[in-house]
Amino acid sequence: MSDRYELFLTCPKGLEGLLAEEATGLGLEETREHTSAIRGMGDMETAYRLCLWSRLANRVLLVLKRFPMKDAEDLYHGVLDVEWEDHLDAEGSLAVEFSGNGSGIDNTHFGALKVKDAIVDKLRTPSGLRPSVDKLNPDLRVHLRLDRGEAILSLDLSGHSLHQRGYRLQQGAAPLKENLAAAILVRAGWPRIAAQGGALTDPMCGVGTFLVEGAMMAADIAPNLKRERWGFSAWLGHVPALWKKLHDEAQARADIGLAKPPLWIRGYEADPRLIQPARNNIERAGMSEWVKVYQGEVATFEPRPDQNQKGLVICNPPYGERLGDEASLLYLYQNLGERLRQACLNWEAAVFTGAPDLGKRMGIRSHKQYAFWNGALPCKLLLIKVQPDQFVTGERRTPEQRQIEREQVEADVSVEVEAPGKYEKYNKNGNPIRKPEPVIEQARLSEGGQMFANRLQKNLKLLGKWVRREGIDCYRVYDADMPEYALAIDLYHDWVHVQEYAAPKTIDPEKASARLFDALAAIPQALNIDKSRVVIKRRERQSGTKQYERQSAQGQFLEVNEGGVKLLVNLTDYLDTGLFLDHRPMRMRIQREAAGKRFLNLYAYTGTASVHAAKGGARTTTSVDLSKTYLDWARRNLSLNGFSDKNRLEQGDVMAWLEASRDEYDLIFIDPPTFSNSKRMEGIFDVQRDQVQLLDLAMARLAPGGVLYFSNNFRKFQLDENLGERYAVEEITAQTVDPDFARNSKIHRAWRITAR
Repeated sequence: MSDRYELFLTCPKGLEGLLAEEATGLGLEETREHTSAIRGMGDMETAYRLCLWSRLANRVLLVLKRFPMKDAEDLYHGVLDVEWEDHLDAEGSLAVEFSGNGSGIDNTHFGALKVKDAIVDKLRTPSGLRPSVDKLNPDLRVHLRLDRGEAILSLDLSGHSLHQRGYRLQQGAAPLKENLAAAILVRAGWPRIAAQGGALTDPMCGVGTFLVEGAMMAADIAPNLKRERWGFSAWLGHVPALWKKLHDEAQARADIGLAKPPLWIRGYEADPRLIQPARNNIERAGMSEWVKVYQGEVATFEPRPDQNQKGLVICNPPYGERLGDEASLLYLYQNLGERLRQACLNWEAAVFTGAPDLGKRMGIRSHKQYAFWNGALPCKLLLIKVQPDQFVTGERRTPEQRQIEREQVEADVSVEVEAPGKYEKYNKNGNPIRKPEPVIEQARLSEGGQMFANRLQKNLKLLGKWVRREGIDCYRVYDADMPEYALAIDLYHDWVHVQEYAAPKTIDPEKASARLFDALAAIPQALNIDKSRVVIKRRERQSGTKQYERQSAQGQFLEVNEGGVKLLVNLTDYLDTGLFLDHRPMRMRIQREAAGKRFLNLYAYTGTASVHAAKGGARTTTSVDLSKTYLDWARRNLSLNGFSDKNRLEQGDVMAWLEASRDEYDLIFIDPPTFSNSKRMEGIFDVQRDQVQLLDLAMARLAPGGVLYFSNNFRKFQLDENLGERYAVEEITAQTVDPDFARNSKIHRAWRITAR
């Protein structure tokens, strides 16, 4: 064996430069960077030191041989020529890893098999002894990398990946690998801050990876000091005396580091389920005296209120993987920015994120950004100096945008205000116009966000008198009024339900995302609603019963009031909330007309129309729906209002139920889906195609003198002309649209149908 070796160190993508600096400091010479790896030259002591001290590498590979290969035979003989008896006993075990392709080898399993065969054939004894394969804990782990016709044959000195320090046996839902966490700390300047006695805190610490890695750096502890088994442990070329010397030196440095007064290192985590796993990890790492973890929300984060200690705030906020995550994540980042500005003045901060657009919403500028990869996900590390000159105080609107606002105000709304000196001019109706000043003085909103906030507040004023007069608890305040902000926004008492309409494919996704974040930032302030009470969903063309499928499982029901009845809504678990706001006038009409009547509610959904009928004095109500979930919801709505008696709930396909029914009803309401292919019904229901059959079946159940109300929200729906020949049909759509839906002429259509 030589005294000097080529060493190959692998790492996560994006860490190559940092790893090269670290490895050079640990003795590697002639260092060169490759994709997800570096290579250089060093002796055995350097190789051991890299294994023990590298915080950033995944593996340390000792190159045995490089050789050209044209085919599988070249591979076999190139490996066979190595003196394997210098590395492994005939009775030992091995594992082979193969990467790359070409030279006739397009399958890594086949390549690994050829390497294994060559080693085994070389070591097979006359008596038949030969090495066995052990993929988990082999005596020797061999790696062969095929790169453009060259085979690089190496021994893996690490064994298991070096990021596996051994302390993190419990982890959260989105774990950050230890070597990536260490790289982020290095980029964030933690070694410099720690040398100055600074503090380290993580307001979203999860299971404490940043905290443990930071503490080990500060205490000068080798990251793999506690590892017991290495890739070289059973290697015949291993030099135990040299390894013991280096290990003893590292242990001595750790003892000295741990004897120092510990730095202030604290973590906070909102999820109580992660607190104990974090503490267990910290204890296994031997850092319990240095690192403390507490339960705490980002919104109340305050690193050290009782002292003038400065340091580094570091965190890896969630990125968001599900539809609807945008709102909660935006407000999380906003809360983080607020706490940095208010509680961490003159600290440094490092925010590692896979959603850099959200990072821009913190209201504080980053002075540096670095690109990283978290697995296959591209990420950014935002470095921030928490100083007032970095705070984003809001952008001023351009003269053109101010003119647009002024014209919108003059054209759309007249606002009476009591404060003197606020009037700029009068509109054509003689009403005073308030100066188009920013409505939200304290908001850090973009130009678009400010205009959106102004529109929301304008709509609130327009609807305010009507809402107060009618005692309405839930209503639509915005419905894509500004085409570039394609949202529907509903108020449910003191909650906001936001539906994002899917942007057309012609819209740049980045622009659509930026506008969504602008709107979400404006909503809580414009509507004076707490951020935690904003729920967002994406509304797009649905197939089958998808719109009724559960999207979450929070099970949180909110009680709202409408026309003297109480109704339960669920803002989180389904695309629809359980209350179709646009049908409010129809429900109120049913309530007014229901006294003494037998009421039939087809496609009853959550039974809201039945509750109104019962409130209006209906003799009986019958609600028919295919979904047991929604009928249970309807039962709760009825019980909530004391209407458990004389109110039937029938589960079944409406068409089949009507065909089987022989009862008569004085008042019938039908609000069918546009399309349904539920497994619990025969065939497929299409409202345009099946309307005649549906209405004929329902009219057969209508008592003499009775009234049937038919409504649906299929935008292209056309009522069959032949129905007018058999029944008295009157379209009443205009009478069933309240002011909050007046901006959307196609929200639904409705008809009053009676017998001729």
